[in-house]
Amino acid sequence: MNPAVSNIVIMLVMMQVAKKLDFENPDVLFYTRAAYITCQVLALLVYFIVRVKINSKNDLTTLKYVEPANPMSGQTEPRAVVTTVKEYDLQQVNTQVKGIFTGLAMMGFMHIYMKYTNPLVMQSISSLKGALESNIVKIHLFGTPASGDLKRPFKAAPGFLEALTGAAGVQTDKASVESAEVAGAGGIKQD
Repeated sequence: MNPAVSNIVIMLVMMQVAKKLDFENPDVLFYTRAAYITCQVLALLVYFIVRVKINSKNDLTTLKYVEPANPMSGQTEPRAVVTTVKEYDLQQVNTQVKGIFTGLAMMGFMHIYMKYTNPLVMQSISSLKGALESNIVKIHLFGTPASGDLKRPFKAAPGFLEALTGAAGVQTDKASVESAEVAGAGGIKQD
């Protein structure tokens, strides 16, 4: 099933579950919080296991690609990136873990400060589902070969700005890499 479709289905089901729960009951509230925290801890555990596997493989194969210019951060030209598979994979794991902590902060604000409880139910499973469906977990935890959609660097779905401007995503072809390396800020090794 397509992850976007399954996300919608899960959200609809969890909304119906949240409507049926009596959040005035302290026991229901406690178990809802416990389920949310458990799912977040499990997602972090998945990424920790993946990080251990990445470090144990220690794949130092060179990886070159071109990141598109990001006008929002002041970049006007694409940037060549030279890194290793290990460093790229660790960077992907770090990005995913930051996403979990960002979600925890937002949910903490919404639940503790604004007193919303329904999002706890709806978001409880989404981070764990996202972790299990991420490309890096598919490669290192499930042993799926890194080819096709799982070929590094991973292709990200175009965002709203890229769709409007027609900007290309990450490029790996030799001509693009060489062109960016010769340009102003190209050939910078990522650490």
